[in-house]
Amino acid sequence: MKKSFLSLTLLILLVIGGSAFAETKDVLVVNSYMSDPVPKEALAELVKAFEEANPEIDVQVSTTAHEDFKKALRIWLSSDNPPDVITWFAGNRAKYFIDKGLILEITDVWQEENLDEKFPRAFRSISFVDDEAYFMPNNWYWWSVFYRKSIFEQYGLEEPATWEEFLQVCQTLQDNGVIPITIGTKFRWTAAAWFDYLNLRINGQEFHLRLMEGKVSYNDPRVKQVFTYWRQLLDRGYFLENAAAYSWQEGVRFLANGEAAMYLMGQFILDAVPAEVAADLDFFRFPVIDPTVPLAEDTPTDGYMIPRKAKNPELAKKFLKFLASKEGQLIFIEKTGRIGVNNQIPLDRYTPLTQKGVKMIEATDALAQFYDRDTLPSVADKGMNAFMEFWAYPDRIDLILDNLERESQLIFTE
Repeated sequence: MKKSFLSLTLLILLVIGGSAFAETKDVLVVNSYMSDPVPKEALAELVKAFEEANPEIDVQVSTTAHEDFKKALRIWLSSDNPPDVITWFAGNRAKYFIDKGLILEITDVWQEENLDEKFPRAFRSISFVDDEAYFMPNNWYWWSVFYRKSIFEQYGLEEPATWEEFLQVCQTLQDNGVIPITIGTKFRWTAAAWFDYLNLRINGQEFHLRLMEGKVSYNDPRVKQVFTYWRQLLDRGYFLENAAAYSWQEGVRFLANGEAAMYLMGQFILDAVPAEVAADLDFFRFPVIDPTVPLAEDTPTDGYMIPRKAKNPELAKKFLKFLASKEGQLIFIEKTGRIGVNNQIPLDRYTPLTQKGVKMIEATDALAQFYDRDTLPSVADKGMNAFMEFWAYPDRIDLILDNLERESQLIFTE
């Protein structure tokens, strides 16, 4: 009896153990900053689809609020037990960790998935460092000059392609009592957009990024030229008066009520106006200043990277391949309304205006992220202070740039 009982017990243990062994899965750890409900749900759906296609893999997502994520990321990447995949931003935010050797190279993923063909060519410029890939872009939005179609039609205006044409449009609007350009600079980043675009159009993306990295001086005459062009708009009164009194959303009000005609802003402006105003909005590419300078655009992009010390790099690469696929991209964009990177996504999945934005970026040579994403946060703070000082006291530009160069170099050499 005792022998029979022991045999039965042993059999049960073997069955339980075998079952547990059969259910053992490879674990992939993903740390995400997508704490807002919609993108968080979108990532959950992506994970579910990936696990269904790869039942041997268990994806464990750890979500941390944006600001806490930024603080914790340095600790995770420097530890001996980092997550396998992290969400992050393109630009200097990514390059900072790449330069420190904390991110795994994923050139093989790009090559095996033929991403140079599946992604618009400009996205390579924000994903590669020294001809090696480290960043997997996922979703983005574009910047451009948004305008009221009805106002342009009223005064017989066409979308300007060059700086001279842009100035003529501004003057016609002003002559007819319309504020040419609305803006709210209470929170300084809206002014930084003007610096970005003028520098990109005058000096190009490569120069712009070297400046953002502290490898070019703010005292360089080419930087001063940016402010010379900017001052043309300020001196002629083409911007909304007392812009510093308004937030960016309050600046939108002047566009919405027809007092102003244009606003340099990101795609999210469409969410900040009533539906009838959104239907009257169109946009044009920031005008060309030097036709020999390759076209570059601000396209803030979110994506993924693999920590260099990740325990499961091959699983992580498999997950990134899924995220870059047409199937993975469709899940995310249909849930969030954002723009996917994969150009295999049918354009009819987007609104007509978004389709125009996608086509613009497909015809773009290189990308920047945005001033406060392309440089160190502490330098961006100094820079945006300088832009606002210039806005108020343009005659002080030499002193302003001297101070900015000194402050930025102190930070870069820390």
